[in-house]
Amino acid sequence: MRRVKFGKLFTHRKIDESIIREHLALERTKLANERTLLSYTQAALYFLLGGLALIQLKEYEEMHYIGYLALVFSVLFVTVGIWRFIVLRNKMKDLLKGKIESSAEEEEEPEHN
Repeated sequence: MRRVKFGKLFTHRKIDESIIREHLALERTKLANERTLLSYTQAALYFLLGGLALIQLKEYEEMHYIGYLALVFSVLFVTVGIWRFIVLRNKMKDLLKGKIESSAEEEEEPEHN
């Protein structure tokens, strides 16, 4: 263990670096999950805007079907993005629950030896 200085407001205390590393890795994963959801949302908004623009073109009636297709893709992108976000978030919760249970079992094992 190493002493970590947090600043004037905090006192020196010993922190296990492996716990910090694990916590930071989980935070990076959460942020990446949120960033992916935002990317899906951004793509969906682009499809929505493009679809609406193509539908409103009066001179090119034959391109309306592409506009409607873009609207369908927009809904599809939002749905897939939200679904993936929820699935990954639930997997992370299950992983954390498993780690908590496994760490409690590890603490009990040395007592039996």
